[in-house]
Amino acid sequence: MPDNKSQNGNQNFVKQKELAADVSSNKVKFEIYGEEMIEKRVKSSGNSGRVYLPPNWVGHKVKIIRTD
Repeated sequence: MPDNKSQNGNQNFVKQKELAADVSSNKVKFEIYGEEMIEKRVKSSGNSGRVYLPPNWVGHKVKIIRTD
């Protein structure tokens, strides 16, 4: 009789495979912990793009993730 630990492990593996099949092959999942989040669209600025952030964010570390 198989133990519950190996059954749960197999079920989790199957669920992970099913989730992976649902996600497009060019997408990556990120898990981030932070203080605040703002969703904005990048605007053209010369030969690059620009996103304006609140002035109270100046001097803080940020991470930008392209979602589309």
